[in-house]
Amino acid sequence: MKLSISNEAKESVYNDLQIANTAFNKIYPGDGSQRQAVHTVYGGANLFKSDSTLKMGKAALKSFTTYAPNFAVLAKVLSLCGHQSLPHIESQILALENRLDKMTDADRKQESAWLAYTVYKKVLSKLEREAVEDFRIDFEDGFGNRPDAEEDATAVSAAKELAKGMNEKTISPFIGIRIKPFTEDLKQRGIRTLDIFISTLLDNSEGKMPENFVVMLPKVTIPQQIEALVKLFEILEHAYKLPEGTLKMEMMVEATQAVMDADGKNPLLALIRAGKGRCIAAHFGTYDYTASCNITAKYQTMDHPVCDFAHHMTRVALGGTGIMLSDGATNVMPVGPHRGDNLSVEQEIENREVVHHAWKLGFGHTSHSLRNGFYQGWDLHPAQLPMRYAATYTFFLESYEDAALRLRNFVDKTAQATLTGDVFDDAATGQGLLNYFLKAMNCGAISEKEAMVTGLTIDEIRSRSFYKILVGRRK
Repeated sequence: MKLSISNEAKESVYNDLQIANTAFNKIYPGDGSQRQAVHTVYGGANLFKSDSTLKMGKAALKSFTTYAPNFAVLAKVLSLCGHQSLPHIESQILALENRLDKMTDADRKQESAWLAYTVYKKVLSKLEREAVEDFRIDFEDGFGNRPDAEEDATAVSAAKELAKGMNEKTISPFIGIRIKPFTEDLKQRGIRTLDIFISTLLDNSEGKMPENFVVMLPKVTIPQQIEALVKLFEILEHAYKLPEGTLKMEMMVEATQAVMDADGKNPLLALIRAGKGRCIAAHFGTYDYTASCNITAKYQTMDHPVCDFAHHMTRVALGGTGIMLSDGATNVMPVGPHRGDNLSVEQEIENREVVHHAWKLGFGHTSHSLRNGFYQGWDLHPAQLPMRYAATYTFFLESYEDAALRLRNFVDKTAQATLTGDVFDDAATGQGLLNYFLKAMNCGAISEKEAMVTGLTIDEIRSRSFYKILVGRRK
């Protein structure tokens, strides 16, 4: 075999490629190993207490059990697969549930009621165990523009409540604050609230920050706004002797200028880079964004085409960077118009119809987000939480069997191939299937045991790299 390229020339090309590939991989490292919450609940800072998330969980559970007293009701409201064959009479539903309870997982999956039953049980368990995954103490839209003295006092009280919640272990696994934007008219208020809140929190928490704490910066349009927040983080870390990089941020994508800048370019990656590694997520603001596109209020919905455009632009710009993405919120609340314990039959029916309508709308919006690759979104009311989990679990469970079979066959096939052939060609397909199981496990849709039907070990799945799995198996 004749070779025309010298070893010296090859080494030069190899070195050039190594430099370029290393630089590329630094920008696009892929998804991180950290857990991503499936939602963020926004609540006004003036209402925040140390046990707010616990109370929200109880309210969410009450709403769920009131308006979906069994899995058949939920299935019919959401038109889940197999709902047509479910009984309507309560005694028959209870008998079916008792029979399903006694079955093995394998036998239960052969039943047409499996999906509805499983989704319902998982939602119920989640609401009882950990209803709120992520909470944002809101000083922006959820708080409004108030006198400076009132916002100062609220920043102090909310920070003290958070410190109390840290001590009593009553806060959500992920938590943070949303300050006012760094626009010219609100920059002073946003910075002042940040300073008061963080300083008060550290003074009352023995200098410790909560785990997974983040500061949300809304209405970002230029890199300098993010650079300013980073500078403030550095000052606060130095003042309180916090390890460098302790304070993290998220940015809101809710202005058209965050998707297309004055030069006709997508600025999102540049905005993220301005955070110097501190910006870990980008959240979409449905209503500000649609308003900036001159969409009238009636049509400002999460599944509007202008939102899809922004979603796709965000996904393309930040795909592979490890930045977590979140969709927006449904603004129709599942809350009946009638309150009290002595409601008439007509009032109870009207409440149920209102809640079920809002549930179906929220379920549809969350499902739309998931199909578009957004695995997180906002919730604005406790009664929205059941549908957040119902949609998420349904999304993963509906394709579980097919994904498990595909990944198992894919691993078996490619593990026998050569490293120079179809491994590289098919690695993206395998990685996509692997990502499905990682996200399904992290959100609680499936267990580790259920993920292992793929033939992979948990350590292999947690490695997050399909290519590394194949290389490891061949060795």
